[in-house]
Amino acid sequence: MLHPTLRTILRRALRRTEDRIGFAILAAALGLFVMQPAFAHEYKIGNLEIEHPWARMTPAGAKVGGGYLTIENEGKEADRLVSATAEVAGHVEIHEMAVKDGVMTMRMLPDGLEIPANGEAKLAPGGFHLMLMDLKQPLKEGESFKGTLTFAKAGKIDVSFKIEGMGGPKGAEASGHDGHNHGTPAN
Repeated sequence: MLHPTLRTILRRALRRTEDRIGFAILAAALGLFVMQPAFAHEYKIGNLEIEHPWARMTPAGAKVGGGYLTIENEGKEADRLVSATAEVAGHVEIHEMAVKDGVMTMRMLPDGLEIPANGEAKLAPGGFHLMLMDLKQPLKEGESFKGTLTFAKAGKIDVSFKIEGMGGPKGAEASGHDGHNHGTPAN
């Protein structure tokens, strides 16, 4: 509720329809500007842009979970994701899941994951992913947790992983890196 004096001032200032429309547009624009950081979920370090780090919710008692994100490399040289941490896990490993000859395999990538020059690496269900080991608590939809990504050239960056439902966010399809799918998705 506006103070009567403020209401009178606004009424006098906004007598014309054009003024009211202009004020409404300005108020809406300011509202979107203020809310923008709440929607942003991208990070940048050097030539790398990290988009929407997320994890899938887990049932009570689960000891492992998966972390996913997309890393775009705008540079002329490849970089490599060499390690990650998550405050909700004892440790984090970089993994690849693939299906070969009808058999699903998962393996740790001891040398990390290459992010090609002028390319991207997608960590998504059924492909490359972060394996959150020794979970300290269940991952609950709607919550988030902090983590750190370490790159061979770009260095370390702190990120926040949003916990999504079992289906994940829209567009969270399985993929390999640089647009090539390594194996059939096995969600």
